[in-house]
Amino acid sequence: MIKSMTGYGRFEGVIEGRRMVFEIKSVNHRFFELQCRLPRGCGFLEESIKELLAGYVTRGKTDVYISVEADDSVAADVRINHSLAAGYVRALQELCEKYDLKNDISVSEISKYTDIFTVSKPPENEEQLSRIVKEAGKKALESFVAMREREGEKLKNDVLERGRHIIAIVEEIEERSPQTVEEYRNKLYERLKEVLGDTTVDPQRMLTEAAIFADKTAVAEETVRLRSHFAQLEEMLSKSEAVGRKLDFIVQEMNREANTIGSKVCDAELAHKVVDIKAELEKIREQIQNIE
Repeated sequence: MIKSMTGYGRFEGVIEGRRMVFEIKSVNHRFFELQCRLPRGCGFLEESIKELLAGYVTRGKTDVYISVEADDSVAADVRINHSLAAGYVRALQELCEKYDLKNDISVSEISKYTDIFTVSKPPENEEQLSRIVKEAGKKALESFVAMREREGEKLKNDVLERGRHIIAIVEEIEERSPQTVEEYRNKLYERLKEVLGDTTVDPQRMLTEAAIFADKTAVAEETVRLRSHFAQLEEMLSKSEAVGRKLDFIVQEMNREANTIGSKVCDAELAHKVVDIKAELEKIREQIQNIE
């Protein structure tokens, strides 16, 4: 199924006794680019996240945010910097004596100077935390992928609808193009009659001029290639793999054929139809920029 590069997914819950949040969002980008916001000391999780996303995301700027509640079962080691604490006590006592203040120094007062404490905890169990993160990530990816698929389906339908409109215009061009040759021949005949007066117009010369004009303005090859490119576009959009770059190339080729048709036609009506084709191609190009 075609996927959009825009998506969002979130999981919040408790896994193995630890509450955590796994949030993922992505926007369109030429390549896959991952940026992780992880808790301090959990940089090792980034590799696990990359491995997890590898099966789901091939293109897009992807942001992952993870929050993990501390493991309360692991005891923290709190140490006191006694020399620093003694320095604070002496300074406070000096203030009391110097300015005749009430000496109300207490443990609660000293504890406000947090730099006297050093808190340390054993390192995280990397294997366990990686397992928890992957499990949470899979749950967040369910809604993330579902959103990308929904958006991708909308993009696919819009591109196909515009492509069919282009083919309808191509049919009109194919129908109109031979008529322009006949109109040119008639106009040429009338002009020659005006210039030559009673002199007979050479029919062979008329046929030659008309044939030259028809050859210069023939767009059959271009319209056939446009149809072929659209058939490729339809085929690509039916695949489940990432096809965004290939679609971009096909649209470039379609635009090239449209430009060639525009340079050949000498009829205002056909020129307007070419403008319509190019307008639709530009809208298609904008849409496929969001397809993975």
